[in-house]
Amino acid sequence: MAKVILAGGSGFLGRALARALCAQGWEVVVLTRDTDRVPPADDLPALRAVMWNGETGGAWAAELDGAAALVNLAGRSINCVHSLENSREILDSRLNAVKALNKGYARAKHPPPVWVQAGATGYYGNAGDRFCEEPLPPGPGFLAEVCRRWEEAFAALDLPDVRRVVLRLGPVLDRQTGPFPAMLGLTRKFLGGAAGSGRQFLSWVHRDDAVAAFAAAVNRPEMSGAYNVCAPGAVTNAEFMRELRAAVGRPWCPAAPEFVVRFVAEHHFFTDGNLVLHGQRATPQKLLATGFKFAHPAVGPAIRDLLTPPPP
Repeated sequence: MAKVILAGGSGFLGRALARALCAQGWEVVVLTRDTDRVPPADDLPALRAVMWNGETGGAWAAELDGAAALVNLAGRSINCVHSLENSREILDSRLNAVKALNKGYARAKHPPPVWVQAGATGYYGNAGDRFCEEPLPPGPGFLAEVCRRWEEAFAALDLPDVRRVVLRLGPVLDRQTGPFPAMLGLTRKFLGGAAGSGRQFLSWVHRDDAVAAFAAAVNRPEMSGAYNVCAPGAVTNAEFMRELRAAVGRPWCPAAPEFVVRFVAEHHFFTDGNLVLHGQRATPQKLLATGFKFAHPAVGPAIRDLLTPPPP
């Protein structure tokens, strides 16, 4: 059984990806700071959790030897107030993980020939309504700088025989975590209006499609370089909230002024208002050109799918 390593794979996306890869017949090893967040072995016999700190070498590095692929999802969540301390941790956690994994590669006699690296459409900055395709240079702002330095650190590694893929994720929609539950909760309370102008684009992707894109990057030898991972139908914040109101049967609601959005984001959700007020109109044309098929290409049906309870 071929082995794939998931670094930082105990988050919601990593857990979903681990299950998908196990279902495809892979042995999956999750490198994590918290082994309790990984499903138990009796649930997924082909899944193992191994401790690492995301910064230095250790016994975990032996897992790279002979593995068929590495997927790096490691990095502190951006879903927080972007204070100076938090901002430093967001950046350092990503750069340190790349450096640590590179040291593991140097120690392995037979390192993974494939490295799939997570990125984000935040790379393009607050891009207004222009279409963001992969050749565009990085935009301005803190999150764009994080994405740029993250990708530059990965590109600078001396790995001549390794197929490298960067997947720039848009906001991932999931039933239980990420931006969707917060937006759903407000909408159910009749507070589902647009945020600020509502003209900022949301290059969303359903969690199932994000998982499928990572699995494709692992399995398809022709995939190389950077890919936007977002649904073909990017929508504005106002359009997304309109679809969400329709899905839960709520009437029109006036937009929340920008200062209100920032206040509620920081003091109620303990996050940064720019995550809602800024956006990108990213397109997945390069991913579609590989033959990738989105299971949830349109926002309305995707929202309704997330509102449907999963099977027992």
